[in-house]
Amino acid sequence: MSYLAQLTTGRQAARSEDRRQAVQLAEARRAERLATLREFIQLTQQGIRLAEARYDAPDRLSGRTPEWLAGARALIDRLWICERMILVLFGPGLHRLAWDYATAVDHVLWEDLGEHDRVGDHVRGPQVAFLTAAHEQLG
Repeated sequence: MSYLAQLTTGRQAARSEDRRQAVQLAEARRAERLATLREFIQLTQQGIRLAEARYDAPDRLSGRTPEWLAGARALIDRLWICERMILVLFGPGLHRLAWDYATAVDHVLWEDLGEHDRVGDHVRGPQVAFLTAAHEQLG
């Protein structure tokens, strides 16, 4: 009887440890996913602000200073890396929306939309679609 009690206790302890590790892994993955989403949202917002700064310059060319270009290039590289991490961590559904949003930000950074107000108009649709889907994924 003592052997059976020890065996049962050992199995219960092993199952309890497995559950604890599974919960710990799920919490770590959720934290990683949240950090990636936060970084992506911050980068897209910074890209929008950089585009607006270019539009606020006296003329579009004076807004593209060497410092602005260096900052925009560094930001867009980080944005595309983060967009790919969304594929790894969330899968193709959310990734497609992240790609659409990043593409819209990339477009407002480098293209001439004509007016300052068009920056927000250009990114609003992809932004809302991405944020809504991200909310549902985390639900």
